[in-house]
Amino acid sequence: MLDLAALTKLLAHPRKIVITTHHKPDGDAMGSSLGLYNYLIQQGHHAKVITPTDYPDFLAWLPGNGDVMIYTDHTEEAAAIVAEAELIFCLDFNTLSRINELGELVRASSAVKIMIDHHLEPEDFDDYRHWDINACATAQLVYDFIVNELHNKALINKDVATCLYTGIMTDSASFRLPNTTSAVHRIAADLIDLGAVNWRIHELVYSNSSESRLRFLGYCLSEKLEVLHEFNTAIISVTKQELEKYDVVTGDTEGIVNYALSITGIRLAAFIVGRTDMVKLSLRSRGEFPANEICKKYFNGGGHRNAAGGTSTDSLDEVINQFKLILPEYKKLLIQ
Repeated sequence: MLDLAALTKLLAHPRKIVITTHHKPDGDAMGSSLGLYNYLIQQGHHAKVITPTDYPDFLAWLPGNGDVMIYTDHTEEAAAIVAEAELIFCLDFNTLSRINELGELVRASSAVKIMIDHHLEPEDFDDYRHWDINACATAQLVYDFIVNELHNKALINKDVATCLYTGIMTDSASFRLPNTTSAVHRIAADLIDLGAVNWRIHELVYSNSSESRLRFLGYCLSEKLEVLHEFNTAIISVTKQELEKYDVVTGDTEGIVNYALSITGIRLAAFIVGRTDMVKLSLRSRGEFPANEICKKYFNGGGHRNAAGGTSTDSLDEVINQFKLILPEYKKLLIQ
């Protein structure tokens, strides 16, 4: 593994740098990536954010977004940039399978690879790791990396602060999750002092829905919500045809699972979606319930204790049934 002194020396001169993050990036993925990007370009580095896939339109306002390259739209150009990179920052993911086809390009690259992440059980592909599973967001770790490892707080300008605040806000569910410590609030306050306009960021992320997205949400809550009182569990499931009916685009399903979890007494919520080639699950839980254990054990996934995801190649109905059959195994935890 590379030590901090060696990494600092590498970053002392302009380098060709790629920043990448997981497929279907969320607020933390894009906030941490663009926060780091806006930091690096101030030092003359030739930095490029390359995402494996598209991401929600409600993140398109982030500073630097216009320079982001989506791999699936520019495969040859992106591959060439990765091949020429001297350093590759891997943010908000812990295994190369999380960046799809881009993963093998990163693996084959001779660039120094730096992982900044907060997920469990990281794959051993990196040369330098800034990793903490107790962090509420990767954006928190990027802040820590810049301030406490590189000692460059002076370069956290308004653009950097705005991006990092967005990442922390979204991955902490607006500062509501248990890992939102006093230290997180102090970082958020510091970012506000450095230029992040907190109320405006919240408005741009959470009050920026299309009409079709709002109608889809209403349909999910009125027609697709199933509450299993015996297990204090709620499920929302939608088919590929229902996604098409409401013109659902990337980002439109973001946060819907949290509405199921908001029901009084519910300890586990699932949002299960039938896609073209697979079924995707998003789980949210309260307290000590291990949503990540279910995803890892049964649905080829993982994540955090209270927020996890998985996939299956079975049919939507089969996945829903399988999920329900798992619940008796966890009944004692669910009815506490």
